[in-house]
Amino acid sequence: MGALSHIRVLDLSRVLAGPWAAQVLADLGADVIKVERPVGGDDTRHWGPFYLSDKDGNPTEQSAYFLSANRGKKSIAVDISSSQGQGIIRKLIATSDVVIENFKVGGLKKYGLDYESLKADHPGLVYCSITGFGQNGPYAKRAGYDFMIQSMGGLMSITGEPDGVAGSGPQKVGVAVADEFTGLYSVIAIQAALSHRERTGEGQHIDMALLDVQVSMLGNQALNFLMSDTAPQRMGNAHPNIVPYQAFETKDGHMILAIGNDNQFAKFCAVVGRGELADDERFTTNLARIANRDILIPILREILGSQNTDDWLVILENEHVPCGPINTIDQVFADPQVAHRGMQLNLEHPTAGNSPGDVPPKS
Repeated sequence: MGALSHIRVLDLSRVLAGPWAAQVLADLGADVIKVERPVGGDDTRHWGPFYLSDKDGNPTEQSAYFLSANRGKKSIAVDISSSQGQGIIRKLIATSDVVIENFKVGGLKKYGLDYESLKADHPGLVYCSITGFGQNGPYAKRAGYDFMIQSMGGLMSITGEPDGVAGSGPQKVGVAVADEFTGLYSVIAIQAALSHRERTGEGQHIDMALLDVQVSMLGNQALNFLMSDTAPQRMGNAHPNIVPYQAFETKDGHMILAIGNDNQFAKFCAVVGRGELADDERFTTNLARIANRDILIPILREILGSQNTDDWLVILENEHVPCGPINTIDQVFADPQVAHRGMQLNLEHPTAGNSPGDVPPKS
């Protein structure tokens, strides 16, 4: 029995941010009911490849994308635009603790299913609205998608190789991180609202916006700008505040160094037989290494290019120097640590039998 087994969630959302939030709540034990359109269902059901195969090996209409965000839910098809459908939704809301929706701003008001219309009859309801830009402001009526938000929220401006380098230009992240982070922020807000309700009996309307989340995700890069008035630039795999903290080419591939302090740098220098680098005043401290990055990094590239990745990993890990391989996804799921932690499992599926899935971090 999960920690949220006493909570029922009505998931009126589609695509990723809202479904991701509801899925995490389901992982924590909540009873989640997903509402989909009678024709077509959630958009992502058809976002292949790839599609789940049934017990006979035939492809179903459930894409890997859809399954990645809808684990552990019950699902019903309801036409919310009809009076009958609205009645069904109201009955479900009456027995629910949480509603998650990502309709356009005001989209549910015409059906009487917005928070203001519901709160009088359901004062303890926690109602989470997820949109691209929030419930107010000059962009509130716009649709918002992860790619747009990564772009508008500054993430792409600091992701990718710097200008003047081969392959330079802004890049999006390989996973829809703005959507997924918004889902996680929503889970945090929902649990805070449920805690508030336990003390007061009052529900809350949560206004969650992808752009807000993306801006908050900028973290140290946002503060780098706010404290200097200088916009951070793309640095490839390098770090603006730590050196060396980036990818390096080896004799047979690539690896990363993640040296976070001066002691680790001194240990690294000793392990690779270049102890004098740690005593060089240009590299003794992290501040000095940042100032002399252009001198130090070529030296390290030459050192690390002399041996194979696996050889370096053994040498450095034995001395507790932070480093790692750059795994492909198949290598991730073959990794012994990933296997030990049980991050892949097969789930029972009503038409396919077993369905592959990854699992959330342990609670």
